[in-house]
Amino acid sequence: MIVTTTPSIEGRRIVEYLGPVAGEAVLGANIVRDFFASIRDVIGGRAGGYQNVLRDGREAAIEDMVEEARDLGANAIVGVDIDYESLGETNSMLMVSCNGTAVKLG
Repeated sequence: MIVTTTPSIEGRRIVEYLGPVAGEAVLGANIVRDFFASIRDVIGGRAGGYQNVLRDGREAAIEDMVEEARDLGANAIVGVDIDYESLGETNSMLMVSCNGTAVKLG
């Protein structure tokens, strides 16, 4: 499955648009990781724990979107957009959502 943020795929022709597809992942940030991330932020280091959570969330959301596209018979998804949002009363949850257009390539 080709997944791209561009509206087309160079050298390939879109023969059918199958519709919008989406994927979501909601992840909790654990309190120990939050504590160490805040220390790293203060001393200027990278917050590796958060980077891993973001990566895992992005991969899970894309995987869900790809499954939805496969169910429609697509072999590619174009125009993909990925968004991140904090949720919860204390912003302790992270939601990663992605959407795009499922297509068949010729």
